[in-house]
Amino acid sequence: MPSSHLELPCVSKLALAAFLTAGLALGAAWARPTPRPETWVGAWASSQQIPEPRNAIDPDDLDDATLRQIVHLTMGGRVLRIHLSNAFGTEPLHITSVHIARPLSLATGSIDVTTDKALTFSGSSDVTIPAGAEYISDPIVFPMAAQSSLAITLHYDHAPSQETGHPGSRETSFLVHGDLVSAEDLPNAKQIEHWYQIAGVDVEAPPSAAAIVTLGDSITDGHATTTNGNDRWPDDLAARLQSSPATRMLSVLNLGTGGNRLLLDGLGPNALARVNRDVLAQTGVRYLIVLEGINDLGTLTINGDVPPDEHAALVKRMIGAYEQIILRAHAHGIRVIGATITPDGGSTYYHPTPNSEADRQALNQWIRAPGHFDAVVDFDKVVRDPDHPDQLLSAYDSGDHLHPSPAGYRAMAAAIPLSLFVHHADGVGRRPKRSTRHAR
Repeated sequence: MPSSHLELPCVSKLALAAFLTAGLALGAAWARPTPRPETWVGAWASSQQIPEPRNAIDPDDLDDATLRQIVHLTMGGRVLRIHLSNAFGTEPLHITSVHIARPLSLATGSIDVTTDKALTFSGSSDVTIPAGAEYISDPIVFPMAAQSSLAITLHYDHAPSQETGHPGSRETSFLVHGDLVSAEDLPNAKQIEHWYQIAGVDVEAPPSAAAIVTLGDSITDGHATTTNGNDRWPDDLAARLQSSPATRMLSVLNLGTGGNRLLLDGLGPNALARVNRDVLAQTGVRYLIVLEGINDLGTLTINGDVPPDEHAALVKRMIGAYEQIILRAHAHGIRVIGATITPDGGSTYYHPTPNSEADRQALNQWIRAPGHFDAVVDFDKVVRDPDHPDQLLSAYDSGDHLHPSPAGYRAMAAAIPLSLFVHHADGVGRRPKRSTRHAR
């Protein structure tokens, strides 16, 4: 007897069941809250440049070579990832393996082999970095505390076409032939106080975490500090931040470059050219401290004084560079703190003239004036001699009358009010509110 309703073929029933199941699953997925995206923050970074000949590694030394380098993290985390750089390479750079470990000795480069782990890059143990590019490793579980050191060991099969590095590391690196990335010790290693091919370390952090970038020259890079001592002023600032629960989720990324100028290239690219890579591209950056300009002033008169109109033109162009840095940082929601230029009277390198000192005073007056930077740290006031304001205080002078000593760097870091960074919970992308706050 014919049925009063149509009988669906068996295959159609299966299709309908699958459709209904998929719909239920999709509905359940829509009903579930979206997982919170991971937050990454830079815990260490360095500016990249072409090492000048005296700081470059002989290409023969990088054929089948292991290079172990030590970095100091300003923030801790359970999960890490490493940035490798071929920013100035002219051909793709192949690195056969990269390992990380906790160092046992900063002086010898020995590691705790029980902590040694291999990194991967898109799942592979080796990586080829295109010319001009940077490559970030896959995340790896590797708990690290703030203010601790990390050993990063690379193996090269062949030397780079053009080295990319950071000469002013103030840390000892270790180079040997052969593939010894997992070795506890590197026997008879060549010791070099420079970094190569490493550009940053990120940690996975809570959403409230953020990074402070310090953009500067050799005073920020740490000239006259202690090798392996981590006593640059950004290091001292990081230690202060870690000492307070209110600021413990802030890292400090030192993007100082020795000899750097705002306007012209020197040992590395000029500061304005560095903004994209060394500020805007840094992971989790929400604050920027700018201490730049003494090398622009010094080089203008290094061979003797120049006419007044050249002094005036330099000051005007330097102010324009500051304005450009502020403008570009604000477009990315970064709060910008200006630091006054420290004195160099009596410098044995620059031999500044009275006109150069007048230029420095004019620039510092602009930096201090409300409406330019979001806040100001008066490093000049901190380290100058009250009786001779064009000179460093003797207690803070490294001896060259240009670079502060470690004591001077500690004083500079101590002068930065931690209250400048209380806005970090506002979030990236929100335009910073202008402030006229000065460090006293």
